[in-house]
Amino acid sequence: MRRESYHHGDLRNALIAAGCQLAEADGPDAVTIRAAARLAGVTPTAAYRHFADHAELLEAVHEQAMGRLTAAIRDYQRRVPAGADPVTAALSRFESTGRGYVRFAFTEPGLYRTAFFKGMKPGEPPSPESGPFALLCRALDDLVEVGYLAAQDRPLAEMAAWSAVHGLAMLVIEGPLGALPRRERDAVFDRTMAVFVRGLATGGRAPRSGTTTVAACLAGDAGSRRSSGSPR
Repeated sequence: MRRESYHHGDLRNALIAAGCQLAEADGPDAVTIRAAARLAGVTPTAAYRHFADHAELLEAVHEQAMGRLTAAIRDYQRRVPAGADPVTAALSRFESTGRGYVRFAFTEPGLYRTAFFKGMKPGEPPSPESGPFALLCRALDDLVEVGYLAAQDRPLAEMAAWSAVHGLAMLVIEGPLGALPRRERDAVFDRTMAVFVRGLATGGRAPRSGTTTVAACLAGDAGSRRSSGSPR
């Protein structure tokens, strides 16, 4: 990009886009003012007019990473078939939330690390109003509404579910499970979700007999991803 090609206000967005490219390739440690300026085709001095320091740019890239993670989860939630048995549909939405989360971690590890990088300052708990955490909370609320999860077991269930999928994601992208072949890794995720879903069955209402199973609701997508060589 040529410096003179920017109009007022464009450079900030260009620097954020450059920061996202750096994060995609090498994670949050790669996101610096100098590197983003070089990628955007401007001087560091020009970049500092839009970001006071490295941390401010990284915060903007962090927000973008969270937005992309949210979009990945929504993409999976939209694939749940309409008109299914209410319990099956609610279970499928819950499972699709986990699938979208780990898919993003597996396919975009640099951005995933940036969404949760250790350098972020401790703050308030995640908001139940927006982002991936909100989608998880709504999926669990749906399970209560259809009678699969008892209302008294709903408090903090989102923390348990988040810990399960986040822990699995980190074991794959930074831990010993990263060496597993894709098929075995997918099997680990399936087992994790199956065990967790059974643990939520405290409301007394099960999917209607003869309806599509939770896993089968997304089987077509999973099969196409396996054949194309991409994770579920």
